[in-house]
This record gives sequence, structure tokens and C-alpha cells, in this order.
Amino acid sequence: MSKILRTLYYTALTLLVVLAIIALPALIMAHIKAPAPADIAAIKAKAATYDVTIKRDTYGVPHIYGKRDADVGFGIAFAHSEDDFATIQQAALATRGDLAALEGPRAAITDYLVRLMGVWDRVNARYETDLSPDVRAVLEAYADGVNYYAALHPGKVAPGLLPLTGKDIAAGFVFKTPFFYGLDHELMALFNPKAKSLSRESKDAFLPTGTPLPIGSNGVAVGPARTPDYATRLLVNSHQPYTGPVAWYEAVLHSEEGLDVAGGFFPGTPFMLHGHNRNLGWANTVNKPDLVDIYKLTINPDNEDQYLLDGVWHDLDKKTAHIKIRLWGPFWWTVEREILHSAHGPVLRTKQGLFALRYAGMDEVRQAEQYYRLDKARDLAEWRDAMRLQALPSLNYIYADRQGNIAYIYNGQFPDRLKGVDWSGILPGDRSDLIWQAYLPFEKMPQLLNPRSGYVFNSNNTPFEATAASNNLKPSDFPPSMGIQTDMTNRAYRAQETFGADTSITSEDFRSYKYDLAYSQRSVLAEKISALLAIDAGGDDEMAAAQAVLKKWNYRTDIHNREAALAVLTFQPIVTAELKGETPPEAHDSLHKAIETLLTHFGRLDPEWGEVNRFRRGDLDLPIDGGPDVLRAVYGEPQSDGTLTAVAGDTFIMFVTWDNQGKLHSESVHQFGSATLDAGSPHYGDQVQMFVDMKTKPVLFEDAELAGHIEEEYKPGTRAAVTAD
Repeated sequence: MSKILRTLYYTALTLLVVLAIIALPALIMAHIKAPAPADIAAIKAKAATYDVTIKRDTYGVPHIYGKRDADVGFGIAFAHSEDDFATIQQAALATRGDLAALEGPRAAITDYLVRLMGVWDRVNARYETDLSPDVRAVLEAYADGVNYYAALHPGKVAPGLLPLTGKDIAAGFVFKTPFFYGLDHELMALFNPKAKSLSRESKDAFLPTGTPLPIGSNGVAVGPARTPDYATRLLVNSHQPYTGPVAWYEAVLHSEEGLDVAGGFFPGTPFMLHGHNRNLGWANTVNKPDLVDIYKLTINPDNEDQYLLDGVWHDLDKKTAHIKIRLWGPFWWTVEREILHSAHGPVLRTKQGLFALRYAGMDEVRQAEQYYRLDKARDLAEWRDAMRLQALPSLNYIYADRQGNIAYIYNGQFPDRLKGVDWSGILPGDRSDLIWQAYLPFEKMPQLLNPRSGYVFNSNNTPFEATAASNNLKPSDFPPSMGIQTDMTNRAYRAQETFGADTSITSEDFRSYKYDLAYSQRSVLAEKISALLAIDAGGDDEMAAAQAVLKKWNYRTDIHNREAALAVLTFQPIVTAELKGETPPEAHDSLHKAIETLLTHFGRLDPEWGEVNRFRRGDLDLPIDGGPDVLRAVYGEPQSDGTLTAVAGDTFIMFVTWDNQGKLHSESVHQFGSATLDAGSPHYGDQVQMFVDMKTKPVLFEDAELAGHIEEEYKPGTRAAVTAD
């Protein structure tokens, strides 16, 4: 052994010994303080109090039947656990602030944020008072359904998970909903600038990431005035990661108490988040109003735990967070971190000073209540009453119903801020008049109800471009303090150029426009291509050849297109960065990287787009149409062979129609299938080809429609495949 190697060896050995000595108390405590085992008999006895039947159709989609809303809450939890228990468990542990005990040091930030946001302080204080008994009954039933599945499969259960309670489910809404408008991005910017947000992907769900996937969505509603058959049509088209805590799961619920819906669910949510019931439906898209305020605190030079407010020094509210971090095997280490709050809200101590945050939803626990009321609404008036709860801090709503009503709401908990102040930057923390105490009322939100144009849409763009120009909302009618976004996406431009240009939209038109594959000439991409084409290539033969390819491109992303690969590989990093609110790379640099990728892996600048753009699931490896920020949205992750593997974008899609007699018909498709984690299931990828082909299947909402298409019917715990691990 060389001298250098011996030195390294003994240094490493010494380090291990030191670590072992340091860790010894924690290793001992790991056994002393190990979570008490769950009372499995009590869990099974509780499960016996629910009366629910699960009918899985030929695509494995669960149709849950129960007498009470609580029964179907139990049933959807059990069915979803059968298909994706690992993600439900991970979401629950993250919400509890116990993720680092499972995932190790990288998850410590997530556990810290749960405590900093006061998730459990809020839930423990207000669960009984702010949530109605019927909502709590469903939340508790959902927890019981997950518990029952876990009791039957103990080998899949993380230590300390059981039992889940209704508070766990409510806390999931409290923790996650502010991230849709970007709260995690703001927190990371102060806490850990290298991380952009918390990941939404299953491989590192809720862990800090510097490369988050873009999320977006399309939603469109057209009324009878814009359809030749006087039908009302709704597109539900969220763009999410394909897997993880915000990946869609399809289900149909039928309760004799009125929880009667079909649509999309996230892991850990008992309520349909968007889709339809018999009478109405809605789509959600992400919006990004300014709902976070950051304050720079003035700290007492003689006491670092005091801040100045209105000329008086105030003590910071200071607590200690105990975060358990997994080391290896069954051993863990507990670290302590301070949790600070001021009159403004949570406080972070950074190298640049102390900053406080105030954000929409920071005192809210009723998110589940609002979803429940939306699901059970029977008409527009009841649905709007549910929206008036204003428990959901963001998200656009595109609405349609059997009476032919359509609506668009740029939803948000908009702070009632002091006028005449620039709220877009860092605010002084020493003025109490800048600490807003309430939200603007529902009627103040940007919204359209039955515009004369007969259509509304949103593709993550400004609410001031939501219908025909003559019917659009006016920016001058809303105060700058609301922080309403003014941007457009390519998808928004194309929605105007397709849905907006057609005054008589048939069912076939509606579907065709949703699957539009083009970039608009008004898009940022088109603008940047024009700039690239204007560059003098000089003696750069590769540049000249690339310009020739781009000049031929028709701005479409069909799989046989020979110019799309160069264009999309050049502009995907730019489009993705802009959707994330990041500084994009220079187009010229991105073009040269695209040239290198294509020549290295395909030997040419113009391979067919389908050779590059791939959809992979299990043994399936298929070409897929679409691309970043087109209405047929596909976001690909670069692979070592030069291809892209689709990982986000279009996921669960629904086309919902009420004909001129008010009769409901809907179709849907999931990017994978109902068995989102079970690779051995026939439903692991049975919808992939249909999804890639831009086709759909009927939603068998009524009993008569489901008859003859039932693959399995069982009570939770009696399915033949259910065995203890």
C-alpha cells in the first residue's frame, strides 16, 4: 500500500470512528424512541364500519360506491393505495415534517419548512372549528382507508406512519396548496438559493431541486352560442409531472349523500380536484399572481432576537424544531433548528439579514372544505358560493354546466394591500401598515360569466386575455397591488388562433384544437428563430446548415417533422426557463448545443421529431407528437443517447359535454393507466398507446354505462390480489 493510500485509509478510518462516537447516542436513542407499533386490530375494526364497493372498469379505473360520503372517502383511499401507496405515504411523511427520517439529510429542508410554515400549529388549533363535521368525516374516512391498506401490507409501511388521521389529510392541503403559486420558490430563494423549489417528481418528491419540471395547464369552455349543436363543452387539461405527489389519478365516486364526481385526484386527496359531477364541471390551471410579500427586518444591534416595528423593539417568537434525519439502516440523528416568527409571519435568518414572509393561505385550513363544496355543488349558484369560501390561495377556474353557463375565475387570496406602495420588491419590515390583515372579497377577483363571445380559456396566461377582445377584462379595473400577471404563453396565443377564431366549434373541432401541435408566429420561440435566422453565419458551415433547417420549419411538432428536432432542442431550455421564471440561456448558445446533440447521436440536423421525442413506460418506447408550450404539451428529459423522454405536460385529460338537452357525456385518457406504480399490473401502461395517439376512452359515469365493462368488483380487503407482505 502506498504512503498516500495508507494516509487516506487511516484518515477515513479515523473519521468513521469519530462519527461513530458522535452518533452513538443517537443510535441508541433510535432504539429507545422507536415509534410504537400501530394497533392493527383497531385499524381493521375501524375499517369494518364503512360500507363501500369498488368496481374497476376494463381500464382499471376505480368506481367507488357507498351510502355515505365517508364511505366513498374510505374507498377512494383504499383503491388509490392499491395503485400508488408509496406516493401517498411519502406525501403524508412530508406533510408531517418526517420526510428526513425516511429520505435522509436532503429532506431536512422540507421538514424545516413544514415547521416554519406552522402547518401543524394551524391544523391542531383549527381542525375542529374551521372544518365542518361532514368534511372531517370524509377526511378521517380517507385516513382510515390508507391505514387499512397499510395494515394488510405491513412490508410497505414506513416506521411511524400509522395511524394516519383526518388531520394528516387536512394538513396535506395546507402544506401543498401555496406551492402552486410558487411559495416554495420564494422560500428557496431566501433559504437555499441553489434549490429552485421542492420537487414534484416521484423520484425525489418534496426534496429541494435546482431543476424543477415546469407545470402549467389548459382549460377551455365553450357555450351553446359557439357550437353548432348548441352543446356546452369543457376541456380539463392539467400539465403535471407524470409521477409523484401531484400526478393525476382518475376515479369515479358515487355516494348516496351526493359526492358524485368523476375526475382527477392527487395522492392523499379524498376530493375530486377537477373534472365534473352530473351537473357541472371545471378545469384548473396554474396562475401566478403576486401573493407573497418579503420584508427586510431591522434588527436590534444589542439583541439579535428583536426587530423594529413602528419605532418599538419587539421580540421574535422563537421556537426550536427537532428534525430527525436518517443516517443509515434503522439509525437516525436529531438536529435542532430555530423557528422564528414576527408580526409579519415566518422569518428566515440569512447572511443578508433577517427576512419575514407574509403569503396567501398562511392562516388557512379550509382548503378541503372548499373542494368538498365544489364537488357537491348542483348548479352555478352553489358552485360560486363554494368559491366564495376563498380557502384556495390560487389557481384559475374554467367552468361549464348543463344549463349552458360558462365562466372563468382568476382565483386567488389577494391581500388587501395598502395603496400607493410598490409591492413587487423587498418591503421595509419596520412599518405595521404594510402588514396586511385581510383578503379582497370574491367579487373583486378577475372573472367572466357567460361572455357574449361564448368561450373562455386559460393557458397559464394573463386573465386579461381570456376570451374575445371585445369581452376581455380591462387591467385598469384592477389595482396594481393585486399583482396580476400580464404574460402570454404560446398555448394562449394558439388558443386564440384556434378556439378563438372558430365561431362554430364542433366536437371534432374542440378535440382537434386541444391537440394543436403548432407554435404561434406571435410566440417568443418564433421571435427568437427570426433573430437566429438574421445572424450572419460567416464561415460557420454548421450554423449555415442549421439556419437552412430552421428556415424550412413550419412551426409544428408532429412526429414526422424533420425540422422540429433542431428547433425544439434549441428552444426547450429557453421555454422551460421562462415558464419557471428563470433567466433563459442565450439562443445562439442553445442552438450550438442542439447541433452537437443531433450530429453526435443522429448524424444529421434533421432527424424526424419522433426519433428524438419519445414516450417510455415499461417496455414501451414510442414516438410522441407535441413539445414544450404547445397545446399538446410534452416536456422531455434529455437522455444520454440524445433523445428526450417525456416526463411532464399533458397527463390526465377530459373532454366533457352537455348536449342541448343537458345530457352528460365525457371522455378521458391518462398518460399511463390506473396502476401508476405497479409494473406487474395490466393497467400499468394500458392507456399509453391511446395517449400517444391523442385518443380517449369514455368515462363510464352512469351505472348503465358501466354495466358490461366491470373487470373487478370487491370490498376493500377482499380482492384476490390482496395478501399480507
